[in-house]
Amino acid sequence: MPDPGLPQALQLGLRLLLLLALANNAPIAARLLLGERWNRPLDGGTLFADGRPWLGPSKTWRGLIAAILVSTLVAPVLGFAPVAGLLAGAVAMAGDALASFTKRRLGIASSGQCFGLDQVPESLLPLLALAPVLGLGVPMIAAVTLAFLLIEPPAARLGHRFGWRDRPY
Repeated sequence: MPDPGLPQALQLGLRLLLLLALANNAPIAARLLLGERWNRPLDGGTLFADGRPWLGPSKTWRGLIAAILVSTLVAPVLGFAPVAGLLAGAVAMAGDALASFTKRRLGIASSGQCFGLDQVPESLLPLLALAPVLGLGVPMIAAVTLAFLLIEPPAARLGHRFGWRDRPY
C-alpha cells in the first residue's frame, strides 16, 4: 500500500480518512442494497425523558453492523489490522449516535443537518480510540478530523446528486 512518492504521515492520514469515510458510508450502502430489510432502529423507537427519540429512526442495527463489517474487512487492504477497522467502525457509529442524541436534545429532527456535529464525533472519536493502537499523535488526529469535517459535506451533496443519499447533507 505505501506510495514512495508520498510522505509517510500523509499516506497514513489518507488511509485513516478513507477508513473513516467507508465506515460512515457503509450504513448508507446497506440501506441502498437492502432497502427496508433489517431496518431496526437502535433506540427501538423509544423516547427520552424530553419526549423526543433517543436517536431517531435513521440510526439502525443494520447500519451499525454494516459499518463494523465494512471497516473490519477493508482495514487490511488499507494496511491496518482488522481489529483497528472493527474499532474504527464501532466508535464511528458511537460518535454518530452521540451526535444524533445531541441533535434530538437540541430539537433538530432525525436526519436534520448540523455542521460540525454531523462530522466531528464520527471522525474524532474513532481517531482517539485508534491513537494508542496506531500511535497517532495530536497533529494527525487534528488533521484527519479537520479533513473529514471539510470533505464530508461536499461529498454528501455529491452522494445526493447521484441518488445515494436522501438529502444533500
